[in-house]
Amino acid sequence: MAMISEGGCFCGKVRYRLKAAPMFVNCCHCRDCQRQSGSAFVVNGMIEAEEVELLSGEPEPVSMRTDSGHPHDIFRCRECRSAVWSDYGRRGWMLFIRLATLDEPGRFPPDAHIFTCSRLPWVNLDGGAPAFDIYYEMEKLWPAESLERRQRARLRAGAER
Repeated sequence: MAMISEGGCFCGKVRYRLKAAPMFVNCCHCRDCQRQSGSAFVVNGMIEAEEVELLSGEPEPVSMRTDSGHPHDIFRCRECRSAVWSDYGRRGWMLFIRLATLDEPGRFPPDAHIFTCSRLPWVNLDGGAPAFDIYYEMEKLWPAESLERRQRARLRAGAER
């Protein structure tokens, strides 16, 4: 089994392996992510759930409310409460890995900054990734290969979105 990268929670009870690189990486600057993480933004790597192998532990889903009304489950270590990934909309087939929990957190740089309308004023976005006040048109920004991967995973899951 190929290993792209491994990561885990702060205490080490939850460990996981990515079997593929993320399809796309967002730095989310929305107020929800700021409050939920206690940080300026969250770095999410979107990946097919089937490309994430749980090596140890069992993260607990914690349901959060959202402005969109769609459910947002943050999967946290039961011991140290570190957030290791999220499932926005309870899709089940796509996860948003909190890339700072990787053993090599700098391995996958951001492809875009989103919700910069609530970016903290001292955060510098000069790294070259495009920035969007809210969100972007996925079909225009994501690489074709990533769009294809997303579509295949969605179809395998029989999901509408």
